[in-house]
Amino acid sequence: MENKLLLIVVDGVPWRNWCRLFGNLEGWVQSGDARRWKMTASLPSVSGPCYASIHTGVNPQTHGILSNDVRFRIDMPDIFSEVASSSGKTGAVTHSFWSEFFNRAPFDPVRDIEYDEPKGPIHHGRFHTMTGYGHINQMTPSDVDLFATLTMLTKKHKIDYGILHTSTLDCMGHRFGHQCTEMDHACYVMDGMLAAFLPTWLEDGYEVIVTADHGQTDRGHHGGHEDLQQDFALYYFGSGKGPKQDTALDQLQLAPTILKRMGIKIPNSMKAKPFLS
Repeated sequence: MENKLLLIVVDGVPWRNWCRLFGNLEGWVQSGDARRWKMTASLPSVSGPCYASIHTGVNPQTHGILSNDVRFRIDMPDIFSEVASSSGKTGAVTHSFWSEFFNRAPFDPVRDIEYDEPKGPIHHGRFHTMTGYGHINQMTPSDVDLFATLTMLTKKHKIDYGILHTSTLDCMGHRFGHQCTEMDHACYVMDGMLAAFLPTWLEDGYEVIVTADHGQTDRGHHGGHEDLQQDFALYYFGSGKGPKQDTALDQLQLAPTILKRMGIKIPNSMKAKPFLS
């Protein structure tokens, strides 16, 4: 691998809230240690379809995951498959949907909640299901636990590519909306938790991308064609050269960009242009 890389996906945060509430991330941008761009989600701007687009680099109408209720093992190249076929090690600390889309479906909690499989494509998987999720009970794990688990995979298993996905802020948004005291505080807490782990990842030689899968409205909705529902921030920590800060990025660019930064051949199915050299 030319570079090791970690992708941190913070579910359901609109562009507006990144820029005004994530002070640690914005501080690294101001200090020159990170760069930030606006990125737009695929449609529908729903979690499952966006997860699949993030990793395959194609739109939902092509990969076939058109809602959270449509789940199957996607039969096309993705970041996990391409890293694994290039002799890299992969790791995932995510919602169980990622395991279904990119390893095997349906998800079996006993078999799949945690696995270490030498053949991959996900070599080291640590998953949660959020079973019982609802308006009152979020059923989300602590983000400190998720960040610590990813850090363990980097140190114990020496993964080359790792993804972490957290639904905490998406769930908070569905419950409270994105223009309230509760969400202000939740973003502040997430920013602080992330800040505690970022320096370790960078010191261990990883490039890091922090982003979302989609935005969310003040009423806690997403799925449609609207700036608040689709637009979010992408922060990059690394040595790659990117476009001007006001350049708008497309979610389909993320997978080929990650593979390019890692020195892995981009499959023909990923048509979008990488945004980092």
